[in-house]
Amino acid sequence: MNIMLFHSTYGLRPAVRAAADRLRAAGHQVWTPDLFEGRTFETVEEGMEFRESVGKDELLKRAVLAAAPYSERGLVYAGFSFGASVAQTLALGDDKARGLLLLHGTSDIAANATVDELPVQLHVAEPDQFETDDWLSSWYLQMGRAGADVEIYRYAGAGHIYTDPDLPDYDEEAAEATWRVALGFLDSL
Repeated sequence: MNIMLFHSTYGLRPAVRAAADRLRAAGHQVWTPDLFEGRTFETVEEGMEFRESVGKDELLKRAVLAAAPYSERGLVYAGFSFGASVAQTLALGDDKARGLLLLHGTSDIAANATVDELPVQLHVAEPDQFETDDWLSSWYLQMGRAGADVEIYRYAGAGHIYTDPDLPDYDEEAAEATWRVALGFLDSL
């Protein structure tokens, strides 16, 4: 599978590269574009401030330009938190998308978004301050109306970005469970 993997608001950190290596070891081709052009952050607040200073439109433009050379191959879009929102936006706009793997995040859905049974898998903490129960219920229904085939996996007690061993949210058990399920999902596409 060809996978475009987007980083979180923390930037292109070692955990993103390690995730890409894990996916490559499972036989996938993976690209990890750096939407922050080399900047990484120690706190989510610093990352969010930088993200706001660059602007959503510019970051989406960078993501589209990163994915464009490979989209004809039929990409699986994937991402962590903010990167998941970027991946979702691109996948819903790419009629050749093969799947969508969301880790720790979702995004708004355009009212006119439509896909043809796009396989989507979401892994998120329970509870998660950025992905509340009400939001996830609404998101799930909207994705279904758009035509996506959605699976949601919740991890009780895990922190927001629980797959990054360098962050305080890290939860090894939840992270390993996420990767087992996600690799199975990718193999099914």
